[in-house]
Amino acid sequence: MTSATSPSPLKIHHKSQLSPLDMPERLLLGPGPSNSNPVVVAAMNRQPIGHLDPAYLALMDEVQDLLRYVWQTSNELTLPVSGTGSAAMEATLANVVEPGDRVLVGVMGYFGHRLADMAQRYRADVKTIQKPWGNVFSLSELRSAVEEHRPKILALVHAETSTGACQPLDGVGELCREYDCLLITDMVTSLGGVPIFLDDWKIDLAYSCSQKGLSCPPGSSPFTMGERAMEKLVRRPEKVANWYLDMSLLKQYWGSDRKYHHTAPINMTYAFREGLRMLAEEGIEQSWARHKNTAEYLWTELDKLGMECHVDQEYRLAPLTTVRVPAGVEAKTVTQAMLKDHNIEIGNGLGELAGKVWRIGLMGHNSQPENVDHLVSALSQVLNK
Repeated sequence: MTSATSPSPLKIHHKSQLSPLDMPERLLLGPGPSNSNPVVVAAMNRQPIGHLDPAYLALMDEVQDLLRYVWQTSNELTLPVSGTGSAAMEATLANVVEPGDRVLVGVMGYFGHRLADMAQRYRADVKTIQKPWGNVFSLSELRSAVEEHRPKILALVHAETSTGACQPLDGVGELCREYDCLLITDMVTSLGGVPIFLDDWKIDLAYSCSQKGLSCPPGSSPFTMGERAMEKLVRRPEKVANWYLDMSLLKQYWGSDRKYHHTAPINMTYAFREGLRMLAEEGIEQSWARHKNTAEYLWTELDKLGMECHVDQEYRLAPLTTVRVPAGVEAKTVTQAMLKDHNIEIGNGLGELAGKVWRIGLMGHNSQPENVDHLVSALSQVLNK
């Protein structure tokens, strides 16, 4: 008999039988994720093996080589972080920011603010320079800011997902070497779809994600770290504050030691390897050209509808276009109708651009002219209503 003081048994209410998982298939033309190639999806359906199995360790080597090709870098420490793009973002800061380090962040959209927030959490002395959302920094503006603040780290968003603007990086790496600071770049929306020459640009740390230009599911995020950044990591007197993202530990698992660190996402690595393999088979320069051609086709078709892009063409991202919401139109009503009536996802504006723009992604596997035709036809019908 249950005593008056003992807790009552927990009653769980649920249906006697749940149906097997059945999710809708969408055409994902928003800021990410993008649709995956069926080959990538099929790779995920294989049975997992152990994360220290010799076959899996060989697969890790292949992934690292393919990532170096896509990044155009010879950095030894190049690997996918087990987590989404924000985990790779945090890894860049966690490993090189020490308490009191001055970090200068170029803020021209939502994700510049996120970089500043993360750096503050690692007790950096954070300084920011600002640009209106949709604009980019000139090299002379960056030089003036570096001369004024003398940071140990300069963090820039190469591809600002909130605005669709692409920050030029020519000469920035040389500037950072001149003033002895490290250069971090956010390439979440540019990797695979925009020309990137990591070594030629002298970038010290960069990160991206799997679900945009690489057309894989989210969960494995490219990260790369050059020699100058490694030297700072080795010299730091205290351990990296984030154990999970500590590259001095992760390099032992991804390097020749193969020392256990964490259970890697086996099936995500299968998918990631196939996505990278298909990109390498196409050729990285061909992928850049395909994204450019598809984006220019979209811009032409939007112009025919009388719609305006938010970013000047010179600085637009090919994988992601921000288009201004016409006067008198409720942005969310349109995105809801696109999904409900046409099974197409496009993104609403973020932060300062909420309600002012839509974000249209033509990334990776989805960067095809037939998707532009489908999108423009559906958007025209919805707006005409």
